[in-house]
Amino acid sequence: MRFASAIVLMAAIFLFCSDPGSARADAPVTQPSTQSLEVSTTQPPAAPATAENFNVHAQATIITQWHDGFRSPYVGPKSLLPDESAKTSVTGTLFMGLRMPWQGGAIYFDPEIAGGEGFSGVQGIADFPNGEIPKVGSPAPQPYVARAYYQQIFGLGGPAQHFDSDQNQLAGDEDVRRITVWLGKFAATDFFDNNTYAHDPRTQFMNLGMIDNTAWDYPADARGYTVGGAVEYNDATWALRYGFFQEPKVANGGTLDGHFPQAVGNVWELEDRWNIRDQPGVVRFLAYLNLADMGSYRAALAAPGPAGPDVTLSRTYSTKYGFGFSAEQSINPNLAIFARAGWNDGQRETWAFTEVDDMGSVGVSIKGTNWGRPDDVVGVAAAIAGISDAHKDYLAAGGVGFIIGDGKLSYAPEEVFEAYYNCKVVDHIFVTPDFQMVNNPAYNSDRGPVAILSLRVHADW
Repeated sequence: MRFASAIVLMAAIFLFCSDPGSARADAPVTQPSTQSLEVSTTQPPAAPATAENFNVHAQATIITQWHDGFRSPYVGPKSLLPDESAKTSVTGTLFMGLRMPWQGGAIYFDPEIAGGEGFSGVQGIADFPNGEIPKVGSPAPQPYVARAYYQQIFGLGGPAQHFDSDQNQLAGDEDVRRITVWLGKFAATDFFDNNTYAHDPRTQFMNLGMIDNTAWDYPADARGYTVGGAVEYNDATWALRYGFFQEPKVANGGTLDGHFPQAVGNVWELEDRWNIRDQPGVVRFLAYLNLADMGSYRAALAAPGPAGPDVTLSRTYSTKYGFGFSAEQSINPNLAIFARAGWNDGQRETWAFTEVDDMGSVGVSIKGTNWGRPDDVVGVAAAIAGISDAHKDYLAAGGVGFIIGDGKLSYAPEEVFEAYYNCKVVDHIFVTPDFQMVNNPAYNSDRGPVAILSLRVHADW
């Protein structure tokens, strides 16, 4: 009954948003939301712009999710429960920026508050359906500092580029050719693996498999943030960036490991940009090398503990590496396509993100201009995730990670379909009904499929 009520509620929201009379047809067309800190163009601003010395932005997001009662002949220690109540997450963030008195310097400070719950204690699905849930540390909302970092831009001359005032972005003009350095606390995904149409669970897709390269075990504490530095060279049509970040002390831990350089995450990314018939396209190639106190799946199988294989008993400072690919192409002002692919060696335990060793996703983003709602966005995407042979054998023998582990395993790739409608209700407030279908949750063909309904309310200003 709870699942049926959720369907009725989302259908009502969809009908409201589909009514052309509920929004002006001549409203300004906005670009899809993105968390990218860099937007490249060789065109100077239309008119001289005054540099912004200080700004404050804010956001609040509530996501409620329901799943149906699915086939589940058994339940393990890290399984998705077949029957549970709706789960809700809440986040709120202030984004504050201050320009320094010297050229190119700025500091950013983002206090955040988060609370709520995810399905089954945030367990049982590798491509978890709520991308906001890593920020949630307890049911009761808790405040913390999400970001506190320094940014320095070194202009290299030539054409200028204008930046609008935005979250973690001060309005002003900078050289297109520039070197940018960031130092402090932030998320590694602020600078790497960006995608204009699939990177922000607050306004776009919600599933991890759509918003990130899940095969990149990116360095982060349990809330998704880390401490480190990044540097980028940006040119008119391409960019090259490198970052180094602290790893957590334990898998999915809240404390970062200070044993540098034994514990550090390195990432490199090359970005190429173009225009096809005045429509922008981007491709990004990513490589990473993580060093952390990680356990080995094969070692855990060779020397099991009293309760069976336990990857935590074989922990030693060791490496994990992988590669990623992200692409996007605007077809026309209202239609765009995107894709991601990723792979890692899969020999060491998942350490900071989610239990995926190889992945692929593809999707489409459609703005609502054609039905009189230019500020609305529809997204449809599919993702597939897999794990290495060592990881499969470990789970099949009864081992568990920090996200999945059914006690045994009939392996099949985890497959996800997601569709959402991001509806602008009034200025600065959006409501999004979302549907997801997860086949073979936690790579187990014995369980599922799982149908998930979500309702998101998001405000920003």
